[in-house]
Amino acid sequence: MDRKTFDRLREIVYEKSGINLTENKKALVTARLNKRLRALGLKTHKEYLEYLLNDKSGDELIHMIDVISTNVTRFFRESDHFDFLKKVFVRWVEMGQRRFRMWSAGCSSGEEPYSMAMVLLEALPAYAEVDLKILATDISTQVLERASEGVYEEKKVMEIPRGLLSKYFVRDRTDGEVTYSVSDRLKRIIVFRRLNLARPPFPMKGPLDVIFCRNVMIYFDKYVRENLLEEFYRLLKDDGYLFLGHSESITGIKTNFRPVRPSIYTKG
Repeated sequence: MDRKTFDRLREIVYEKSGINLTENKKALVTARLNKRLRALGLKTHKEYLEYLLNDKSGDELIHMIDVISTNVTRFFRESDHFDFLKKVFVRWVEMGQRRFRMWSAGCSSGEEPYSMAMVLLEALPAYAEVDLKILATDISTQVLERASEGVYEEKKVMEIPRGLLSKYFVRDRTDGEVTYSVSDRLKRIIVFRRLNLARPPFPMKGPLDVIFCRNVMIYFDKYVRENLLEEFYRLLKDDGYLFLGHSESITGIKTNFRPVRPSIYTKG
């Protein structure tokens, strides 16, 4: 891919998704867009750029964002976050709270929101009936389809404790391949939606109890991060919590969030 084509493509990606493609991502972008060239029968990335610009439907833009977006995730990733989530959830329930609204922002193929749901259902005291919903969003339509379907290869569920796996998943074998399907009990409390985190304000009103936005902001520049944090602050309740990835920091970014432990922040 020539420099001019790459620069124009990354301008479009930034404008439409907020993802900041630095110069060292050129080889990665080239390789990932080769999938679209083959699918469309195009020979060069310059031809692809022309096709993208002339596509008035916007469908190809969605396809491009899908292949460029990084979707690395797993069940119970950064497990200390789920330990903390369990503690604050139990505390809120014991204080009498019965309505809970949480958000997995950048949910990828669903491992994060399903992990959240398992933790919350397991932590729920037997005496308490709660109204619990988890909003799970991503910019990629492809991963949202997989997340909503909730079917995972056997290797994807190996980090789920055996008791939870048997309780919340259904094992199936088709043509010798073993898969695990998420139970309806988990699916009932999760709503999957497409959302561009680089385009606040968002349609939800809040207040939210918890926001997970982990390993997402590393792909944004400072301007997009500040706007996103401002929107998270607006949506969280006063004693709500924001969870970022272990490799992420808001140091140097203008925000009113207060750290309570590494990568976990509160408004309170």
